[in-house]
Amino acid sequence: MSLARLRGVPGLVPGGRKGLGGRGLILLASLYLVLLLGLPLAALLRAGLQLPPQRLWQLLSSELAASALQLSLSAATLAALINTGFGLLLAWILVRYRFPGRRLADALIDLPFAMPGVVAAIALLRLYGPGGRIGQFWDPEAPFGHWLAGIGITELNLTGSRFGVVLAMVYATLPFVVRAVQPVLEAIEPEVEESAFTLGATPAQTFRKVLLPQLLPALATGFSLALARGLGEYGLVTILTGNIPFETLTSTVYVYQRFEEFDFDGATAVSLVLLAGSLGLLVLINGLALWYRRSRAL
Repeated sequence: MSLARLRGVPGLVPGGRKGLGGRGLILLASLYLVLLLGLPLAALLRAGLQLPPQRLWQLLSSELAASALQLSLSAATLAALINTGFGLLLAWILVRYRFPGRRLADALIDLPFAMPGVVAAIALLRLYGPGGRIGQFWDPEAPFGHWLAGIGITELNLTGSRFGVVLAMVYATLPFVVRAVQPVLEAIEPEVEESAFTLGATPAQTFRKVLLPQLLPALATGFSLALARGLGEYGLVTILTGNIPFETLTSTVYVYQRFEEFDFDGATAVSLVLLAGSLGLLVLINGLALWYRRSRAL
């Protein structure tokens, strides 16, 4: 019997081995996804649909909600762009070079996944906050602070400012581009670059015309994942930025504050926007993956 026919036989997997209760496992996995993802999303959508359109627009167009959404989108976009550039650089170094401590550096890339956000926020605050190891150099009384005052910058806060929001999101989204680009780089044979050099291409031309087209789908995927993660960041920005209205208050913190004040309509309205953005990015990521597979098959 051919492999194609075996795939259609219940309880069998490719290779002719008996599956471990295929239908039961599919049902169990589907139930798990429905309970953890499907039902909560359906409940949020139902709550949003119960709001009259005029009321929904009123909640979203309030100055504080609009400011929080704008800050989250702009900061997450900037953080994703920063990590797209540096993520490509890190992935390139980890794949193309061998150096002492390479394995440790590769493992540290995933630290934002493993370390709780509040712990990372405390660490960043002790380093970059007022009086921190680096933040102390920005103090108006410090020599570097006097130099800043001389060029018109009288106050520079690396944490309780919009810079702190971007810093928090950059930290949280660091691994996404690296892990998206790294396997693509590893799959590109060194002979491809050597052939380009043999034909007279410069390193810049080789990267732009040979490597970059193959890396673009992975870069776009990593950027989209980083953007989605940045929009949903909560723990780091809560501690690191001070949550100042119209300054450092992000949409996720705004939702929590609305919830604490029992303003469920306000929390639901902004949550719907964040949900729509996340789903849109998810569709974009899967669309890019599908387009890339089809382009490779041609």
